[in-house]
Amino acid sequence: MTPMDFSFQDLSGTFSVADIAIAMALSFALSAMIGWVYRATHRNVSYSQSYVQTLVVLGMLISLIMLVVGSNIARAFALVGALSVVRFRNAIKETRDVGFIFLVMGVGMAVGTRFYLLGVVAAVAISLIVMVMHRFNWFQLDVRRQVVKVQVPSEEDLTASIQDVLVRHTDEFELVSMESIRAGALTELMYTVKIKKGGEPGDLITALRERNHGQSVTVLTGYDQTDL
Repeated sequence: MTPMDFSFQDLSGTFSVADIAIAMALSFALSAMIGWVYRATHRNVSYSQSYVQTLVVLGMLISLIMLVVGSNIARAFALVGALSVVRFRNAIKETRDVGFIFLVMGVGMAVGTRFYLLGVVAAVAISLIVMVMHRFNWFQLDVRRQVVKVQVPSEEDLTASIQDVLVRHTDEFELVSMESIRAGALTELMYTVKIKKGGEPGDLITALRERNHGQSVTVLTGYDQTDL
C-alpha cells in the first residue's frame, strides 16, 4: 500500500530572502517619505494620522502582492477575484488624497516587481513636484468669494431690495438657492458674492439687516464666519 503524500511545495523559492527584505524595506521607506510629503503639504483641517499610516501600509502591501503575483497570470486573476469582494465605505475628503493613494500604489508595484530604480526615481520626482507646487502655491485662483445667507419674512418679496444692496457692496453676485425655513415663516436666500475691494463683511451685514427687518444675515468668508 502506497503511503499518502502530505508534502507540499513551497513557492517562495521564486524570490530570495534578499528580494523580500529589499522590497519591504524600500517600499516602507518610499511610502513613509510620501506620507511625510502629504503631511507637510496638507493645508485643510481634515488631516488624518490614520490615513497617512494607511498610505505606508498600503505601499508595503502592494509590494508584497506584486511579489506573490510575479509573472503568473493565474495568480493575478485569482487576486483580482479575491479583492473584488472588498468594499470600502470611507469617503475621500479631498481629491488630492486619491492622488497620494495611487502614488504609493504605483511605487509599491514598481518595488514589488523589482524595478527598484524606477520606484525610487518616481517617488522622489513626484514628491518634489508636490513640494514645489505647495511652496509656490501653483494654480491658486485669486478670486476671493463669499457666501451670503439672508433670511427674510416670507409674506414680503424683498428679493429686489436685497439685490440692490448687493449691487452697491459687491462686484458680482449670484443667487444659489432659495429655501423656506421655520415652518414657512421665513425664506432664506443664499448668494455667492465678491465683495468690492476695500469693503468689509460687517458693512454688508449692516446694509442687509436694514432691508430684511432685522432677520439673520450670515457672511461666510473662507473658514471665517460673521453672523448677526
